[in-house]
Amino acid sequence: MTDGITLKGEFQVDPLSGLRWFFGFGGRLTRGDRWLVVYAGLLASLLAFLVSVLLSGWRHGNGIELWPVVALAGSAFLAERQSVRLSPRAEVSVSFLPIVLAAVIYGPLAAICVSAASLLACFQRPYGRWLIWTSTRSLAAGVAGLVALRIDGSDIHAFGRVLAAVVAATVVEQVGDLLLGSVVARLRGMPLSEIAKLGGSVFLAMPLYAPITALLVYAYSEVSPWSVALFLFPAIAAQKLFLLYREQRATAEELALAIARQERASLSFATALVATLDARDQYTAGHSAAVAVYARDIASRLGLTQDQQALAHLCGLVHDIGKIGLQPGLLEKPGPLSSEERNQMESHPVIGERILRKVDDYAEIAEIVRHHHERVDGQGYPDGHLADHIPLISRIIAVADAYNAMTSKRPYRDAMPSTVARIRMVRGVGTQFDTAVVAAFEAVLANATEEYRCGRGSGFTFEGQASESVSLESYPRVLEAVAS
Repeated sequence: MTDGITLKGEFQVDPLSGLRWFFGFGGRLTRGDRWLVVYAGLLASLLAFLVSVLLSGWRHGNGIELWPVVALAGSAFLAERQSVRLSPRAEVSVSFLPIVLAAVIYGPLAAICVSAASLLACFQRPYGRWLIWTSTRSLAAGVAGLVALRIDGSDIHAFGRVLAAVVAATVVEQVGDLLLGSVVARLRGMPLSEIAKLGGSVFLAMPLYAPITALLVYAYSEVSPWSVALFLFPAIAAQKLFLLYREQRATAEELALAIARQERASLSFATALVATLDARDQYTAGHSAAVAVYARDIASRLGLTQDQQALAHLCGLVHDIGKIGLQPGLLEKPGPLSSEERNQMESHPVIGERILRKVDDYAEIAEIVRHHHERVDGQGYPDGHLADHIPLISRIIAVADAYNAMTSKRPYRDAMPSTVARIRMVRGVGTQFDTAVVAAFEAVLANATEEYRCGRGSGFTFEGQASESVSLESYPRVLEAVAS
């Protein structure tokens, strides 16, 4: 079988091939496809019946002005070309405004003509889609014209009646179009929530456009029929502004998603770096995760912004990454370090800075890591900076780092009780540590559990802190940065 034609001694044409071509169906027609064909035929039949009834009473439309109707049709066509996409399967435009204008001024037949003209740009395959859209919109427009004619009659000099006719025609046209279109949407699998969202955006626009349309109808009778041509400019301008707003909003949403992805990537990269370090030194495994928690909580206690708290957490994770560059055995040495070994150990902030500066957008983090062993009295390393010349987050990490180091087991000593470590922190105020930072950390520890004070619990693991697990894709960046 090839394209619906079976060769069995004679040609047999698939009777459904025409429907597939017209509606753009592929393969076998589903139950929903069959119902869609039936619904399209019903809509087209109803439209044909309505047009025939209106044409039979053409005497009611003798007052139609050809060129103003053509102008409205052109404005509807242009407005539809500037439609705004609300979702992957739904668009909205202001083409209903010239349709309502034609319905109130010229009646249902003109409204149907303007409605059909608005969708001429959609006359392409699959033609079934164009047939459904045109039938749906034209039926709603025709009924709106009948309702407006019933309310307003021929008296378009009374603004109150004009406004009532416009409001009624707008509601009928929009609700009718929405209800008829919702049937198609459901047959094509659109969720009810998405249909409801589209309906909400439609109804929100009615209070804005109904008074404007009523003024244009009134101007038609009091000024000139050609005044309806003035509708073209505000309609297209309003649609263009709406389009720009949607594009700007979409761009802002994409930017927010990109920032969120970048933050997750930064945290994933940091945890990959620290996992590499922890795999080498079993005694400091978990140390960086604990420092990150303490640094974040100190920053919060100091009243820093959410961004600064996140930065403190990230810097806490990678503050010791420079130890990767130290010679094997130095971190695990059980006894005291020689002078040369101590100099090597004190080079790890510089090594860490060199590694992190090779990572995009990590310049500030690299600077903070370089100075996390500085002292406020200028006796720290590597640069001997004094007090305010040391970045605040570096001063925060210095306190968190020292406290966790004291309360953790090391090859050369056992862990200190948290009370002893807190006393030693207080003794270092003004010389080794920043006074405000120590005071903030003491306030945090005073209200914490003993488990928190000892750096234990799920919150002190990478799994408890990372928004997603460490990705293997991060490791090539780690190895590249370290190797360089």
